[in-house]
Amino acid sequence: MVDGVQVEETALPGIGVRQDLVTTSGRRVGVVSYRTGRRELVLYDTEDPDAGSEVIPLTDGEADALAEVLGAPRVVERLATLQEQAAGLVTEQVPITPGSPYDGRPLGDTRARTRTGASIVAVLREGGVMASPGPSFEFTAGDTVVVVGTRDGAAGVAEILARG
Repeated sequence: MVDGVQVEETALPGIGVRQDLVTTSGRRVGVVSYRTGRRELVLYDTEDPDAGSEVIPLTDGEADALAEVLGAPRVVERLATLQEQAAGLVTEQVPITPGSPYDGRPLGDTRARTRTGASIVAVLREGGVMASPGPSFEFTAGDTVVVVGTRDGAAGVAEILARG
């Protein structure tokens, strides 16, 4: 549930994920996010809520622009507020560069949380987001790792990912 609106998420095995919501006017709207990073906006038929009346493919730029128009500034504002409330915590984005000792290795091998107290909360890859990756998640050069913790802890994770 997001701000009192029920968002229904459906896994599409081998494809990605679909997220749907019903507006207060009764219209069903969805977004299909493919594993490849491609996204489609789906408007469902008012007579048959299981049938898409219109499917609109979105480029990465269009998806970003739509997110911006629909409220990305609100998300950033909320994160800033949360960061203020959690004084002493920072959020850092750390790249996995070519040559990183963790390129092609699983997150669990880093032992980042045990070693630094900071947590890897997401990985950005090819326009997609892997939220809460598990210990078997394998990093790839080009990934951006999102770390939450103290400034020293986040710097420690950056050091681990860069040098081991």
